[in-house]
Amino acid sequence: MIVSKNPYSGEVIEEFKEYTDTEIENALQKADECFKTWRKVSFAEKSNLLKNAAAELRKNKKEYAEAMTLEMGKPISQANAEIEKCAWVCEYYAENAEQHLSNETIETDAFKSYVSYEPIGIVLAVMPWNYPFWQVFRFAAPALMAGNIGILKHASNVMRCANNIQKVFERAGFPEACFQNLVIGSSKIENILKDKRVKAATLTGSKPAGSAVAATAGSEIKKTVLELGGSNALVVFEDANIKETVKTCVQARFQNAGQSCIAGKRLLLHKNIEEEFMEEFIKQVKALKVGDPMDKDTYIATLAREDLAEDLEEQIEDSVKKGAKIVLGGKRDKAFFEPTIITNVKKGMRVFDEETFGPAISVSTFAENDEAINLVNYSDFGLGVSIFTENLKFAEEIVSLFDDGAVFVNELVKSDPRLPFGGTKISGYGRELAAHGIQEFVNRKTVYFNIYE
Repeated sequence: MIVSKNPYSGEVIEEFKEYTDTEIENALQKADECFKTWRKVSFAEKSNLLKNAAAELRKNKKEYAEAMTLEMGKPISQANAEIEKCAWVCEYYAENAEQHLSNETIETDAFKSYVSYEPIGIVLAVMPWNYPFWQVFRFAAPALMAGNIGILKHASNVMRCANNIQKVFERAGFPEACFQNLVIGSSKIENILKDKRVKAATLTGSKPAGSAVAATAGSEIKKTVLELGGSNALVVFEDANIKETVKTCVQARFQNAGQSCIAGKRLLLHKNIEEEFMEEFIKQVKALKVGDPMDKDTYIATLAREDLAEDLEEQIEDSVKKGAKIVLGGKRDKAFFEPTIITNVKKGMRVFDEETFGPAISVSTFAENDEAINLVNYSDFGLGVSIFTENLKFAEEIVSLFDDGAVFVNELVKSDPRLPFGGTKISGYGRELAAHGIQEFVNRKTVYFNIYE
């Protein structure tokens, strides 16, 4: 049985019977049959269905958001915002997919030559619990619009959300088996990915999970897109707008209780502004409302599981032993972890070197701009970096010096349907969203016409 448990109350919400091998086979067979017809459906018809999905998300937002909050503890106001973002990505691809996948004419010696973008078939999505709707929809909306079929292996602790996502597509009028949630554990992934009917996989999650999926897919010569962890830096230069930067940095680190791959986890401050910045930063973090995730005013509730809070506690304790200092928070109560600020953090400490998944931020200082850039690039991760400066010319000059997949200036790193999203180094490869994302799981077909005189 797969058990969904409320991390805030500790109560079991629901139990799900895991699919048998026969049920998995039936799901794959249905998906394969569905692809034969779905691939021929016009963009206009698919667009209407995806707009229906956006409408369904908004119509039953309360139902979907509450399931999210119950299963993984996301504050209800943030859960509502996540559902709205899912509706946005559906509308974006409903309106733009045809253009993104239109034939690209290329002048050659041929009478006519072009590149077409065609669906490949069934794509397996292995998705995490931290944004249980958004992570899935940013895959599903482009994949379905491209003419592919989606099958989902979701995190076991958000299986009600997973079933609700399938329900969204069913209620929107998509053909049966166009998108299916498979109620399975991780042990079933390898055989599914090896199945000849499954053509590719996308995974958002940890490095070990990504490595395992990539290894299996590689052995079968199948395409993968991996969006893995991150240890994003928030770099505050000497000329930054302190008041606005503090506000952005608080949001960047502490929304969703810090459980985000793109959260700002390492705060790098120019030493000349450290005192002024930290005074305001501590003040704003202290003001964050802690409490029941179902309370609309709650900003920090609980982590999704108790073991996640234990992992964070160990990272902090180990760093303190090496000289880091806790200036705020630091205490754990089961799955709850206090909003925490750790200063005097250096390279070699776990809170600097590793990804910290929770409401804790490490603070380091730098004296020279080159030092800040080197501290950012020191990380094995490369998902994104935020830099704060009033000198936009300076910002333009240093953007190319960062190894990350994204650089945000005077803003937190975030995903936007209109922009490609993905990382470098152990943060993964491939891109989601925008035209780049929808073109990941297609056959870029070269078409060449000649005529005989």
